[in-house]
Amino acid sequence: MGFPKKIKKNIPLNYPKTLFPRREELVDKINQDGTFLPKSILHADLDRGFMDFVRDELKLVVDGTLVPVVDIIITTQNWAQFTETWNFIDLDSNVKPPFITTVRTPEVKFGTNSALIYNIPNRRQYFYATVPTWDGKQLGADVYKIPQPIPVDITYQVKIVCNRMRELNSFNQKVLGKFASRQAYATIKGHYIPIIWNNISDESVMDLDKRKYYVQSYEFIMLGFLIDEEEFTVSPAVNRFIQVFETDGRVITKKTSGSNEPQERKQIVLNFPSGTTEVVRTFNLTDSLSLINTTNVLSFDVYIDNDYYGSDLTTIQISTNDNAKFIVTKSDNTLESTITFESLNNS
Repeated sequence: MGFPKKIKKNIPLNYPKTLFPRREELVDKINQDGTFLPKSILHADLDRGFMDFVRDELKLVVDGTLVPVVDIIITTQNWAQFTETWNFIDLDSNVKPPFITTVRTPEVKFGTNSALIYNIPNRRQYFYATVPTWDGKQLGADVYKIPQPIPVDITYQVKIVCNRMRELNSFNQKVLGKFASRQAYATIKGHYIPIIWNNISDESVMDLDKRKYYVQSYEFIMLGFLIDEEEFTVSPAVNRFIQVFETDGRVITKKTSGSNEPQERKQIVLNFPSGTTEVVRTFNLTDSLSLINTTNVLSFDVYIDNDYYGSDLTTIQISTNDNAKFIVTKSDNTLESTITFESLNNS
């Protein structure tokens, strides 16, 4: 009867996070650098992530010795350079097995990731998050938008070169255990990228005059995606302004000809000639404007000292030395428009 080699001495009382707490943990991991946007992933990041996956998840120990893993993507161009510079060579400067290498197929195909298989045309920007902002004066929010990620399929071949069958069997067992559920996952910049084991082949060469070297190749497909941070956009959403009006508590009376004579009022007419939609007016005294009527005006916006005040207002409070800007939307741009206010004359 076999006994387990690893025995748990301490049983954990806290179980791993699942469901919603796990999703919150993933979001915290993605935003751990203090950014509200996901980290960009390009071809180099996917290659680096796969090599880290091979080094960490498929590491092989034979007779107490860790089988070295080549930490570069092997191609026909850099194989000669690798054999000259790598540190596991024999006295004749030949590469000494066993070792594990990674070969990437040059072509990158459009992805088959089921989560990204349905694409929206024209690479539109889509809402990602709303982030509150505060510049010391006003409270607002920024809208973060990103385009849909581009799915890609990248084919890698992990090759083990050795001269003993036991090393092949150990590595095969390692791969079978890791991909028992058909796919495994590599964590690349906080994103979980699926990897599928596609095929296995034997590339050993038999030479009767020399010792045989076993070469076994495992083909994997990474169902990745590309995210470029240069395509992210940040635009302001809503800004809230806090306006404070100072008033004088003293009672100031004006000399009038009669006790029941009403205060003098005057009209302020803003003219917008044909082709003009903006008028700026400076007020030298504190005043209150009340809308009387408009002509050829669909709507109008009011800005005071270049700060947005409101739209289609019936009452506007003006302070001394305020610059009020009025922008109208005309019913007919070829005609003149007018906005008439009634003002309490405080002069």
